[in-house]
Amino acid sequence: MTATNQDRPAAPGRSFPVSDPWVAAFEAVPRAQFLPDLMWAHDMARGASVPVDRTADPGAWNAAAQADIPIVTQWDDGRHRGSPPGTVPTSSASMPSVVAAMLDDLDVSPGMRVLEIGAGTGWNAGLLTHRLGGSQVVSMEVDPAVAETARQNLAASGLHPTVITGDGYAGHPAGAPYDRIIATCGMRQIPQAWVEQLRPGGIIVAPWGTHFENGDALVRLAISQDGIAAGPFLRPVEFMKLRAQRLRPPQHPAEFPGDADTSTTTLRLPFGPWEAFPFAAGLRLDGVTHVAGRRGDEQAVWLYGLADQSWAATVFRDGVDHATVWQSGPRRLWDEIEAAYQWWTAVGQPGFERFGLTVDQDGERAWLDHPANLVRAR
Repeated sequence: MTATNQDRPAAPGRSFPVSDPWVAAFEAVPRAQFLPDLMWAHDMARGASVPVDRTADPGAWNAAAQADIPIVTQWDDGRHRGSPPGTVPTSSASMPSVVAAMLDDLDVSPGMRVLEIGAGTGWNAGLLTHRLGGSQVVSMEVDPAVAETARQNLAASGLHPTVITGDGYAGHPAGAPYDRIIATCGMRQIPQAWVEQLRPGGIIVAPWGTHFENGDALVRLAISQDGIAAGPFLRPVEFMKLRAQRLRPPQHPAEFPGDADTSTTTLRLPFGPWEAFPFAAGLRLDGVTHVAGRRGDEQAVWLYGLADQSWAATVFRDGVDHATVWQSGPRRLWDEIEAAYQWWTAVGQPGFERFGLTVDQDGERAWLDHPANLVRAR
């Protein structure tokens, strides 16, 4: 596999590292060529999207275009209008450092054929096309307007991969077989169709996660001769979700029902961003999501069952070593999450890289250290 770019210094004038095989592509296909006049740059310090208009402030626009930050290019599936941010970001240009690292993970070489799921602005497809040629790259985009913009951006850059308007979950069998598949959207299930459209020895690189949390981990799956995809998770990432796999946000009860069971806990679970435990908990638990937030000196945690009306909630206060837990419904979700934490601790509090995934005709199975060591029994 090609050496990753994470250990390489950034080139002069570039704020992110790129490995040698990709330098020419990144120099010839700059991200700025694929960005709209009005876009929303991510303020990394505040965690907020800030509108940047090339017409009103070209200097700020150029600085954002060249920075190693994600940039939102569409809100609310295209229904949003105006310069203030919308409600839900639904298309973007990813951080250049993340794009470069994922292309390294894909490990392509001349002559290979690649299917990309999620064209977005077209920039990632443009980088692949510069390296492999337009006849070797197929990019799929479910949103017709986004797909058309990607085609226009690519053509304006002199690049001509095939851009298909359609649901990438089904892949594109007419263009198969492929040597590589890369997804630029968060997946909650790797479809068997992708596995079937890859040659033996092919590779899938995709952000993958469970509905337990919004974040993902990047998985790299290799296809065996008998058509089984398996491989490790590499590192945490966060991508907009495949539209068909989005989770509608759960609704908090207006007040705790009187029939809720109450108990006390002293276990403060590590629910912070990029923590390994929420990822592990999602692998361990079936059909559960959570919401955690902080306000002042309080941290609230809610758990919800996706297939029933089960829920649990607790509020921790700074300086207080215990908290009341409320649980209701067929499952006792707080008991389940504490059991998941005890399991995670017992196996050495593994990080993302110790977990892996297998995909075959029987579905998906997450494992720890080895494919035979399943995280959750079937």
